[in-house]
Amino acid sequence: MRTIAVLLTWGFLFGIGCLLLSFSACGGSSQGTTVNNPPPAKIEHVIVIFQENRTPDNLFHGLPNADIANSGVNSHGQTIPLAPIPLAGGYDLVHAHLAFEWMYDGGKMDGADKIGVSCQTNCPPNPQFMYVNPSDVSPYFQLAQRYTFADRMFQTNQGPSFPAHQFILAGTSAPSVGSTLFAAENPTYPKDNTNPNGGCIAAPQTVVLLIDSSGKESSSSYPCYEHPTLSDLLSSNNISWRYYTPSAGSIFTAPNAIQHICVPDSTHSQCTGAIWTNNVILKQTQVLTDIANGQLPAVSWVIPSGLSSDHPRGNDGSGPSWVASIVNAVGNSSYWSNTAIFITWDDWGGWYDHVAPPIINSYEYGFRVPLIVVSPYAKPTYVSHVTHDFGSILKFIENNFGLPSLGYADAIADDLSDCFDFTQTPLVFQPVSAKYDANYFLHDRRPPTDPDDD
Repeated sequence: MRTIAVLLTWGFLFGIGCLLLSFSACGGSSQGTTVNNPPPAKIEHVIVIFQENRTPDNLFHGLPNADIANSGVNSHGQTIPLAPIPLAGGYDLVHAHLAFEWMYDGGKMDGADKIGVSCQTNCPPNPQFMYVNPSDVSPYFQLAQRYTFADRMFQTNQGPSFPAHQFILAGTSAPSVGSTLFAAENPTYPKDNTNPNGGCIAAPQTVVLLIDSSGKESSSSYPCYEHPTLSDLLSSNNISWRYYTPSAGSIFTAPNAIQHICVPDSTHSQCTGAIWTNNVILKQTQVLTDIANGQLPAVSWVIPSGLSSDHPRGNDGSGPSWVASIVNAVGNSSYWSNTAIFITWDDWGGWYDHVAPPIINSYEYGFRVPLIVVSPYAKPTYVSHVTHDFGSILKFIENNFGLPSLGYADAIADDLSDCFDFTQTPLVFQPVSAKYDANYFLHDRRPPTDPDDD
């Protein structure tokens, strides 16, 4: 009863807030979009696989029929050919909000060379202008060419991972209902911090910069927020969900930053809430065993370990196999006939991309990230040129399960209708060839690491 009461209170406050506040505060629009709900029982399970820090130009070089560049322009007006690198690269790029502004440059997309680089060894020339060797990501190419690939999927936020993960769970990084501010950056920890956690179990002096409607990061807050999430809508409608993740305190574990989900203990060292305990699975590989054992929930978020994350620094090249193992598990099970899998990346990672994003407000949208839609009802060999963002995935889930809108990024997003054809003969699953299979990940005894996002 308490959960229902809280949701009703949120709904009332949000409705009043949208009447009184600006568009950017509510993330909504009076126009909305056309709703094309899947026929009943066509999709009973949705899996959101959230990888790390790539753009289409960087990860899908040469993908047929997709808008992928072979070169870019730097701030000096020079044309820079994109050069190949391995997926398990040895350096990272700055991808904070300021880096977005440098690269975007008022829509000219010519400032990537201004983005800072952190190299373990000597940096290559023009380190921002790179693409991953297609042979390193063959499973991704198989999926993109067999099902639907979207080349106009934009990261909702103009910044790094912490706010991006809030958007994929709740459609917003606002600290509270009705706020006109967004969490804009990753947490900043105290200098003497021995607690690496984020969210509601971060050290007390941990802060996240907030961006206002003018685009200024003029304030900050502790990274523990209180507003409705998509998981709340699912729970209140008795729709099962799980969030599979390697660890509790990571900035990539979005539920830890939601007060009523986490319910931190008195020392802010662990989440203790019933929602957390019942739904947040601190072992990302359990998604594979849940599929095998017929225990897959209706909606799943799947966060990789650092080694499988595709994050430019810290990954070991196993990300494509990790994703393929999940897809193959579903495809070889009874779940295939009624599942939609969305594979996307949380932010652009600082890599060059040539497509300027639509600008909605001071923090939306960010740059392109890849999106692959896998389902027996996904349009085969199709490239979507329709504008999507993380809110589109939320809206698809809301429409599919008959849920109301959260009223944030989902409210103005499309619903991914163009990626599906529910009248087609369901596609027969074809296994994805990959270097490693599910057993590799299930029997990997190395302690899981979080994706590196300094």
